[in-house]
Amino acid sequence: MNDAPEKVKRVLHLKIRTLGDPAQALALMQGATPFYRALGAAHVRFLQNVDDAASILIEIEYEAAAALELNRHKVASDPMVRTFLQGWRTMLAGSTDMDVYQDVTK
Repeated sequence: MNDAPEKVKRVLHLKIRTLGDPAQALALMQGATPFYRALGAAHVRFLQNVDDAASILIEIEYEAAAALELNRHKVASDPMVRTFLQGWRTMLAGSTDMDVYQDVTK
């Protein structure tokens, strides 16, 4: 009998408009990859807009327990997550959009 919680696959898109030197911001974001992996990310990609270097998209594919995914607001209130996000908000001055998708490719 398998008591493992049901998992759902998600793709998180973080659309970021950097302040200052985009190369420095990108290096900082790439340095957070171990944090994403610790939270269960299976794949992380960093995409920089070729026409606007200050515009960066981070794509994070992850699996989460279905019960946990249903309540992402509780996860966002976790102290470790809040501290991590506060640092990003300070650096980006609120210029970040976040969307969560599910893959419906057949």
